[in-house]
Amino acid sequence: KFLSMLKMPRTNYNNTAGLKYHTTQETLLYASLSIGPICIFLYINSVLLFTLRSKSVFRETSRYILLYNVLFADTVYLVLSSLLFLLAICWIKLTFYMCCALIMLAVLTVSISPLTLTVMSLERFVAICYPLRHAIIITVRSTGVAITLVWLTSSLSIIIRVLMLLCSNTEFSFDLQMKDFCSEEALFLVPMYYYFATAYSGIVFLSAGVTIICSYIGVTLVARSASTNKASARKASQTLLLHLFQLGLILISTFHSNIITAAATIMERSHVLRLYSLSFTCLTVLPRCLSTFIYGLRDQTIRPFLIQHLCCQWRCSAFLNKANAGE
Repeated sequence: KFLSMLKMPRTNYNNTAGLKYHTTQETLLYASLSIGPICIFLYINSVLLFTLRSKSVFRETSRYILLYNVLFADTVYLVLSSLLFLLAICWIKLTFYMCCALIMLAVLTVSISPLTLTVMSLERFVAICYPLRHAIIITVRSTGVAITLVWLTSSLSIIIRVLMLLCSNTEFSFDLQMKDFCSEEALFLVPMYYYFATAYSGIVFLSAGVTIICSYIGVTLVARSASTNKASARKASQTLLLHLFQLGLILISTFHSNIITAAATIMERSHVLRLYSLSFTCLTVLPRCLSTFIYGLRDQTIRPFLIQHLCCQWRCSAFLNKANAGE
């Protein structure tokens, strides 16, 4: 409950209005520093989502379909995490039903990214190691089946969490007001839930990590042979390394709350606020935006359309006309 630690009780303010104002002002400042990057990345992600649906080549290619899936999940997660953060900062308490819906949707989208990264790594492995069979194995239909399995796996974990919540709280009403901020820690109080969440996260991230590492080793070995396209294999290896880095950041972000709670016991409040703002941006926002860099800016097919949509088509056209006239 690190937000409860950050916002001290009234008795600790020594009844001084100036100190209250300074505390509130400081909290809002760091909240703005955290929300600002999120708004920027949400805009970029939204433009990339639009770009991926604007051309038939993107809608009919497996790697771009997978990219759209992971971008959609990351964008939803960014919106939900920002909403929950703002609700906590503003001391707005939700009903049990609303909090449960937001938390479950956030938990659902959290596991979509590592599972989809696993499928994307396998797609790159097949493309480099089995180029002649890639078009047969990786089709739009098989990609749709893989995405369906990803969402079903995540949904199954949500169903189990909901059943655990109902079985552990037999006397509550969904219309009751939450006593604390809407968070996973406030919603689930039974130790069994944390055992399940830890086991599920461990299985997901371990499976994803092993798959990405094995795919990287396979692509690296193929890149050393003389019969393969070394430039394509090298780019695929770099993509897999970025996937592994992104997966590591997502794994660390699952311990974000624990890190801040531990820091709040040994650090001053102002330092905890700075640490929370920095860690929220680096561990929550950054991993959800790396896909835009990995595929959006590095991909030669997507990049021209993405830049065109980012700076608006008429502005880009005017700039290009001026550049051509200058030449």
